[in-house]
Amino acid sequence: MEWLDEYEKLVIRMDTPKVVIDNAVCPTATLVQVDSARKRGVLLEAVQVLADLDLSVKKAYISSDGRWFMDVFHVTDRLGRKLTDDSVISYIQQSLGTWTEPSQPAALEGLTVLELTGADRTGLISEVFAVLADMGCSVVDARAWSHRGRLACLVYLRNEDADAVRVACIKTRLAPLLRGDSDASGCVVAVPACSVPHADRRLHQLMYADRDQDRALPTPSVSVESWAERGYSVVTVQCPDRPKLLYDVVCTLTDMDYLVFHGTIDTNCGQARQEFYIRHADGSPICSEAEMQRVSQCLQDAIERRSFEGVRMELRTPDRPGLLSDVTRTFRENGLLVVQAEVSTKADMASNVFYVTGTTAGQEVHQSAIEAVKERVGIDSLVIEEHRPQLYQKILPDDRNGGGIGLIHLGNFVKRNLYHLGLIKSW
Repeated sequence: MEWLDEYEKLVIRMDTPKVVIDNAVCPTATLVQVDSARKRGVLLEAVQVLADLDLSVKKAYISSDGRWFMDVFHVTDRLGRKLTDDSVISYIQQSLGTWTEPSQPAALEGLTVLELTGADRTGLISEVFAVLADMGCSVVDARAWSHRGRLACLVYLRNEDADAVRVACIKTRLAPLLRGDSDASGCVVAVPACSVPHADRRLHQLMYADRDQDRALPTPSVSVESWAERGYSVVTVQCPDRPKLLYDVVCTLTDMDYLVFHGTIDTNCGQARQEFYIRHADGSPICSEAEMQRVSQCLQDAIERRSFEGVRMELRTPDRPGLLSDVTRTFRENGLLVVQAEVSTKADMASNVFYVTGTTAGQEVHQSAIEAVKERVGIDSLVIEEHRPQLYQKILPDDRNGGGIGLIHLGNFVKRNLYHLGLIKSW
């Protein structure tokens, strides 16, 4: 029965992704290629690993015939350089080359997550952290997004700070704050950290479930079209490039139960153009105009959530009880709205990043407010960076240099190249 063992080994080798990292192919970026039998979630896992390392995807090609896939990413670090750090390259190879199912970091063991959603306003984050500090809870990690007047927040607490009695008290005190003066509901849910997916993905899910239909201009350009003769729906995204843009788009499509079979991603002069050939998980394309509009709107929302204009404040300082409450209260007292937050603690050091605007999201931050924050928290511990992203632009279909839908052109390009690579025969 030795042949059975060899067969099992063959299956394992086929199911294990092959990862190739090459610095010689492209003069300006590192090529990361992942080949394997198609498993649901592999594309998202690959993009997630790159996003967690703060790598920028300059170009990408996604190919699949439903049984086998090849994803190729041209990536750089945040400074636009090739990857030269052996530890980063090794991490990518190990993370993608041994992937079977999404795994949770060991650091999440022994933690409870509070999932908060509600009506956002100036000072809400400060009030949330003040309640937790008053109850003696140590915040190990936290992530918060604000979008169109709604807040989604994940707060990681140690299990000893999140017993049933204390959690019930936290819910009682936070629910009215999250509800505010509006009729919208505020929600506090406590779950084990091991049951929560990737933090950014979970925030997308919370914002999607609590989504607001009102739209504000300008918005990213997202089109959804039918390619019925090939059984695909084609999603085209055009907007200013930014970190984790590809992750946000792929995450949204995955959570909406769509599979990406083919795609191309390209960035040029700060503008990103992404095109995906998708189907439902059951293999069918999008059939109705209403569903196309829903996909377009959900992708626009996902892109906008992390498209930020304002001031980024990074605080690195020894951790202490009440630190988050003190810092965010300083923001509130100076009329600053926290639209995003990334809080983490390692050993005795706190690394807190806040993205702030004026009282109204998008409003300019006055220099006097920045100086007041510097004076309060200490200029040596604070790094301030101003963000002024480009406005979204609607690119006309006949603008071939800048992009446009280009459905026929790209369809022929994908078909021709995948056929020559021997990846498909049915085209």
